[in-house]
Amino acid sequence: MTINSTIQIDSAEERGTNVKDQVLIQTKSLGEGEGNEIKRDDAESQKGMAEAAKKLLQNIGEDPERDGLVRTPDRYAKALLFFTKGYSEDIHEVVNDAIFQVDHQNLVLVKDIEIFSMCEHHILPFMGKIHIGYIPNNRVLGLSKLARITEVFARRLQVQERLTEQVANAINQVLQPKGVAVVVECVHMCMVMRGVQKTGAMTTTCSRIGLLQDDQRAREEFYTLLNVRQ
Repeated sequence: MTINSTIQIDSAEERGTNVKDQVLIQTKSLGEGEGNEIKRDDAESQKGMAEAAKKLLQNIGEDPERDGLVRTPDRYAKALLFFTKGYSEDIHEVVNDAIFQVDHQNLVLVKDIEIFSMCEHHILPFMGKIHIGYIPNNRVLGLSKLARITEVFARRLQVQERLTEQVANAINQVLQPKGVAVVVECVHMCMVMRGVQKTGAMTTTCSRIGLLQDDQRAREEFYTLLNVRQ
């Protein structure tokens, strides 16, 4: 299955205009195994990360033995394990039995789910909101599970484009609805703290599957409820 994904980057400060540039790309669905659980030894991983963090402190010119930094490598390692805990989570275990038979075939939309992830290019955070809509095929998912599925993929080293597609694919795979649409809006610290240093830049990505890609009226309903221009 091919997914239609839109990438939209808004930066009034950088462009000096309110015009939104859109780039349409075609991407394939998740391959086999993506999203599956990866076993890791957290204790061993934490030890290795702490050792690496200590060397990092030394190489930026700091003294890792001074009072303010002596426990920083361990704290950093624990934090990084949490930021990447999605690698050891399994979608099917997350969803569990929270799929319900319901005679409902109209759009379900959950907006403004907060997300935090880590850019794989600079290992800096990006954060924002994700909006998830789907058209049921007589089955609905427990609403909290949409946020939990998002967490599985957000708690990894990511790029926003892939994160958007993975969430859409996961919902499509576990629920088999008539259509899925996912919109992600994030601010990337790699654009704010370094490089172009643009604090006003918001990146929007969208992935659509099934009726929410192929049916214009379904798309219009989704974007109307979302209050985001297509």
